[in-house]
Amino acid sequence: MINQTIDKLNSMKLRAMEQEYRRQVELPANAALPFDERLAMIVDAEWLAKANNRLQRFLREANLREPSANLENINFDPRRNLDKAAIGRLADCVWIKEGRNLILTGATGTGKTYLVSAFGNATCRKSLKVRSYRVNRLLTDLAIGRGDGSYNRLLNDLKKPDLLILDDFGMASLDPGACRDLLEVVDDRHGRKSIAISAQLPVAKWHGVFEDATIADAVLDRLVNNAYRIELKGPSLRPHHPQNDGGDGATE
Repeated sequence: MINQTIDKLNSMKLRAMEQEYRRQVELPANAALPFDERLAMIVDAEWLAKANNRLQRFLREANLREPSANLENINFDPRRNLDKAAIGRLADCVWIKEGRNLILTGATGTGKTYLVSAFGNATCRKSLKVRSYRVNRLLTDLAIGRGDGSYNRLLNDLKKPDLLILDDFGMASLDPGACRDLLEVVDDRHGRKSIAISAQLPVAKWHGVFEDATIADAVLDRLVNNAYRIELKGPSLRPHHPQNDGGDGATE
């Protein structure tokens, strides 16, 4: 009967239940436990396995630039201008459920990518979906999509995640076509789904990134007015290599 039960659990792909059942059978001490308790342990094993698999899938799909980043490991050095209480309030991800935005600004190496990835990680742990893109690469994909017919599909995909991360905004000027594409992305999500955006430039200088001033007004109105803002300061956190002052190092 034991072997038949194990075979049935395997055939139903309930691998964690099967493993927990085997463990209980192999340990005589478990025989003294009430049936309800043993059944709860078996069910818990499967529930935890499925929850972990779901989280790993969400993290893979999120495509975070710093996949191991998490809010628990943030460096709260006073020079960084990070308010621990404010980070704690944002960590519950209620702002995402409300469709609000998050803006992270700061100089190169101050940890913007790590922090925005940490919020992405926290969002996945709330069973909310995340997608992460570098702004210039995303706009290039949209420009290509206009030519190969994938434009509408990509825009539709960008509507779906609960949190859309746009990293490295403002690294290059946006021509009129890129301005229109970014407006499409932001407008589709405005008031419904959240955007987290990181940039070296302070928000006051964002308008100058757009070659089309009218679209700049529209994009910034939708991005900034309902956003929480974090301005990172302090020295660069990237490892310093004498032979390569601009070398790739950790962003946190």
